[in-house]
Amino acid sequence: MGKISNATVQRILEATDIVEVVSDFVSLKRKGANYWGLCPFHNDRSPSFSVSKSRGLCKCFSCGEGGSAVNFLMKLEHLSYSEALRYLARKYNIEVEEREMTPEEERRETARDNMFAVNDFALRYFKNNLFETNEGRDVGLSYFRHRGISDPMIEKFHLGYALELKDALYKYALERGYSEEYVFATGLCTQTDDGRVYDRFRGRVIYPVHTLSGKVVAFGGRPLRSDKTMAKYVNSPESDIYSKRRELYGLYQAKQAISKEGKCIIVEGYMDVIAMHQAGFTQAVASLGTAFTSGQALLLKRYADEVLLAYDSDGAGVKAALRAIGILRESGITGRVISFAPHKDPDEFIKAEGADAFEKRLAEAENSFFFEIRILSREFDLNDPAEKTKFHRGIAEKLCIFSEEAERANYMEAIAEKYHIGHENLRKLVNSAALRGGGAKPLE
Repeated sequence: MGKISNATVQRILEATDIVEVVSDFVSLKRKGANYWGLCPFHNDRSPSFSVSKSRGLCKCFSCGEGGSAVNFLMKLEHLSYSEALRYLARKYNIEVEEREMTPEEERRETARDNMFAVNDFALRYFKNNLFETNEGRDVGLSYFRHRGISDPMIEKFHLGYALELKDALYKYALERGYSEEYVFATGLCTQTDDGRVYDRFRGRVIYPVHTLSGKVVAFGGRPLRSDKTMAKYVNSPESDIYSKRRELYGLYQAKQAISKEGKCIIVEGYMDVIAMHQAGFTQAVASLGTAFTSGQALLLKRYADEVLLAYDSDGAGVKAALRAIGILRESGITGRVISFAPHKDPDEFIKAEGADAFEKRLAEAENSFFFEIRILSREFDLNDPAEKTKFHRGIAEKLCIFSEEAERANYMEAIAEKYHIGHENLRKLVNSAALRGGGAKPLE
């Protein structure tokens, strides 16, 4: 057998859910943040084998055996490290090339390692700027404190500051021995056609983006000068180590709380995530410069059964919530929508109303399907019989997304009562919509 490349190993480890792996051999039941079962390594009479989804580790508190999913398989099935990886690759349908890496593959592996190293250097550099330079303290640190962000939150999210100088990071990186190639490849610096070099994030506060394992793959930067020619946020470009469609800001910090609660809160921006964590809602994450994606939904599904959408209350926020609801539903995740009225976003709400009031809004979060129908109702004049009929037809078409008859019937009953529609009339409309290709079989 050939060598498994580092990139393939990383894909296998990122795809692996230790609860799913252990469940193939041990009957597990959830208790608190962890899952428990009888230890397979000794004659266990009561469940002493603990599995932590968020940490990716298992351990028997009686005999002491445990480790990662790979360790578990190696010990239980007497597999080598390579064999255990191939077992997981088959389980998660990941292709493993049975050959030595080509020179090009080795080059790409080296490039990835160097890009991670450069990002780690930049993380330390930005953090040092924030606390150890006059500009960083006077501008960056003052901004965070003005926004009410505490020092523990600054440390938790590794916040930083990029100096206003045009190429300070570039020069310092080269002085420290980092290659110009990877400083450009990560997007930390850019070069003009005439050869001039600029730091991408100069004069901005910095929000690092971490993978699930804690590696820094990207940065976001916000300017603090009131200059309309500057974009409000600048983000790292996509690269060999970063795809914004597959990452969620704050998931590295939130994964343990999400796993414990079985719930995740999705907000729109960096500061919303940080403010939520500071207020005690440590299961908050945000999508990165793009609408919520199916890749992000699959990532969350490893930790959460339910997602609460906490988008801004403006038109763009409503549109984003509607799109996310469909993606969550396709991924098999329950969705609910939080209202912040009369405030715009979670950060503003918490500052004005407090954490207890936000907790209440979480408990009152609206069923995502009811939210969709409520937003749909805004398109019609319900005092006009013709418009009202169109609205009812729209409801019927949306009800066809439920392929399971019992679920569709339950929603029909609830919607009919909520909007004062005759149940039989709504059933006929749903059947008509289904026959027109609404995606569900007509009801009997």
